[in-house]
Amino acid sequence: MGTPAETATGAQRGQMLTFRLGAETYGVDILRVKEIRGWSPVTRIPHSPPHMLGVLNLRGAIVPIVDLRLRFALESAEYSPLTVVIVLSLRTAEGVRECGIVVDGVSDVVDIPLESIKESPAVGGEPRSRFIRGLANVEDQMLILLDAEELVAREAAPELSAVA
Repeated sequence: MGTPAETATGAQRGQMLTFRLGAETYGVDILRVKEIRGWSPVTRIPHSPPHMLGVLNLRGAIVPIVDLRLRFALESAEYSPLTVVIVLSLRTAEGVRECGIVVDGVSDVVDIPLESIKESPAVGGEPRSRFIRGLANVEDQMLILLDAEELVAREAAPELSAVA
């Protein structure tokens, strides 16, 4: 018998938490998700980039909060009761760090066969974004899979941003 991530045929599968930003659906590895919480105001940090909204005190841990709409240069949206913060637990060179990402809403958890994940194409002559893990088609909808560690590497490990 295989692990829960294997089907009866032995094919490897990954579980992704899907969420919306505008009209697009994104996914992040469910194993990186620590918690999902409603929007609450954050403490702004001076001289931080616009997508870095500030920090939250989450049970004694100071967690940086990133607005993915601003990070992806999308049109900003008003925060509403449906706006959520996905708190991610990330592996960095310094150990496990937490970072929150603000999204329009959480959709579902989906199983994706790992062999069905396609590399994202270069667009406009630019290489694919380092934080896009790949693309997958789920129920006739294109899902953009994100690499959580790359997506918020600078926010989760600020000491690395001086090097990068």
